[in-house]
Amino acid sequence: MTIAKGTLLAAALLLWAAAAQAGEQDFTLLNETGYQIDRLYISSTKTEQWEEDILGEDPLPSGETVDIEFDAEENQCRWDIKAVYDDGEAVVWTGVDLCALHRITLYYNQSDGTTRAVGE
Repeated sequence: MTIAKGTLLAAALLLWAAAAQAGEQDFTLLNETGYQIDRLYISSTKTEQWEEDILGEDPLPSGETVDIEFDAEENQCRWDIKAVYDDGEAVVWTGVDLCALHRITLYYNQSDGTTRAVGE
């Protein structure tokens, strides 16, 4: 019984350490637009410039997800998000509260040419 308690304590400490390393703003982005996203930028609303493309050499096909992780020490909640499709068209959302979301799904409406983001 003592071994079980020690094992449970060790497991709890490992889970706590993993949670402590995760950023409060971490989220999963799901592309349900029907189009490939070639570039994705996420920058603090406090800045005027976009950070580096977080997709790098790996585009995000429709139907796929990407996990976005922040440094555990990051305390900013409001971020701007910019997605650039493979045809060069871009869409931007400003002031997204990433501390309140854990998943964002992107949808494209062909009838009016708009992309919407739905957060959970």
